[in-house]
Amino acid sequence: MSIDRGIKWRNPLFVWGGKRDVEELATIPFRSHQEIWGGTRRSATKLNAVGRLRYYYKWPGHGEAMWNRLRYWPTRRRVLRLRGEYNPKTLRAEKTIVDKRPIWWMLGLLALAIAPLFTPADLQNTLLTAGATFGIYAAISLCWMLIMGTAGVFSLATYAVVGTAAFVTALLAVKFALPWWLLPPIGALVGLVFGGIIALPATRLDGFYYALLTLGLNELCRVYFVTSKEFGSANGGLYGATTYIPEDWSQLGQLLLAYYACFGLMLLALVLYRFVNGRRLGRILRMAPEKREAFAEATGVNFRQARVWVFLISSAALGFIGGFYTSNFGGVAFSIFNFDTVLLGLAMLVIGGVGRAEGAVVGTLIVVFFDQVLNTWGPARFMIIGLIMLLVVLYLRNGLFGIKAQFRAWRDKKKSERRSTRAEKGGEMLPEEATETEDKSVIYQRRHDKMTRDHLKTLVSPEIIEEHRHSLNGQHSEALERLLIYFRTRPQVEKYAIMAVERFEGYRIVALSGHRGVAPRVVEDRIYSTPDEACHGVFMRRVQDLLES
Repeated sequence: MSIDRGIKWRNPLFVWGGKRDVEELATIPFRSHQEIWGGTRRSATKLNAVGRLRYYYKWPGHGEAMWNRLRYWPTRRRVLRLRGEYNPKTLRAEKTIVDKRPIWWMLGLLALAIAPLFTPADLQNTLLTAGATFGIYAAISLCWMLIMGTAGVFSLATYAVVGTAAFVTALLAVKFALPWWLLPPIGALVGLVFGGIIALPATRLDGFYYALLTLGLNELCRVYFVTSKEFGSANGGLYGATTYIPEDWSQLGQLLLAYYACFGLMLLALVLYRFVNGRRLGRILRMAPEKREAFAEATGVNFRQARVWVFLISSAALGFIGGFYTSNFGGVAFSIFNFDTVLLGLAMLVIGGVGRAEGAVVGTLIVVFFDQVLNTWGPARFMIIGLIMLLVVLYLRNGLFGIKAQFRAWRDKKKSERRSTRAEKGGEMLPEEATETEDKSVIYQRRHDKMTRDHLKTLVSPEIIEEHRHSLNGQHSEALERLLIYFRTRPQVEKYAIMAVERFEGYRIVALSGHRGVAPRVVEDRIYSTPDEACHGVFMRRVQDLLES
């Protein structure tokens, strides 16, 4: 800031002969506050002609139909989450579909249902076989998601339950010639008993230790069935069980039947997931997430019992899938207990996103596509699956279906950063803060205060400081008078004052608390010998706070 050193301020009270009045002092040229105010009101931010809003299609009037919506039986959850409102401009009744996930579910399931009709003739065997495998593993992933996502139990014994139920039902079918339709219910009973055994440690162990226990249990099952002669240790598995696929059908007919049967199994698993996660058990467990069990228990929520119930229901469902596995393939191999099978199943959950049914289905679809369809790639396909899993863990918070929420959080963060660059400390309100303030006069008051401080910053100069040192009281120049008036009108909280340490001998600067009964806060340890020096020290601290604001 350039200052004309020739400008002088003449004291009109000098003619009265005051002891400390000086005739003239150097000062700065006059600066109009309108320059600062005009520059503040001119926004330098680039604005678009039309703002971007999230698009919602507005359906026409609803009438009484809004209160008679279709709901999932036997729950009270609606198929579509609708929001009824009136347009403030046209006063027309409208409704908006807030949650579009059921629509995407219907489109996805419809695509899977008609996919066999559009498969190429040379890839029918591969794709239909992979599709049947996808249906079974998607059902397993959904049940596993209930255990890990809803119940919050990190269990790795999922395939141990499925394999045990599959081998037991295969043994019974071979020895007693049981029909295929009895195998899934028997498998559900086996899974319920097996799940009850491994659910007991879940009430005592948690996290990493329970995962190690269930992983060891999976290996124990593998060793037992591999070394057992009754379960086909010499043949690599147990085969010869009855199957629902007629032998006199053509190969294409058998593949289509297996595909749609496995597709129906996946639909049953989806219904079970919705029934458990969307009702009382799911709501109870959502109140007791990880590291908040003490709060849930203090509110009277028996989350341990709810976890055991979800574990037992999922185990019974996994046993049912094991029995269906036997009736679909006519037997079961020892590879179902392999560690790579467990890792592939875990990759299905991690890639899609833990805690979401759509994540389990899409993650299974990706892994099965690389494992079954691209089997000609050899071991490279497992490296690709591992690379995808690594990238998801490193860069995504909750799998592929967490990208949307993560992107919105990142976008809102960047918006806040850009908005914060337009505001200063103690300056105007941020846009999101202004919209939440009910008293709009506070916004204009802070805006006026910011423009006033911006103007006063231009008045601070060595000449003004020297003028205050020579004449603390009395008449001042226009610039110094504006500064003093502003300082005197500040709130009482944290306002500087002078406290006498020793009467007429020592003074110290303090900051007032603004509350009755609360002692002032000592600002600095320096002791001033005269009141004038202390007053000038207060003035300098106020000037420093003004320049730093």
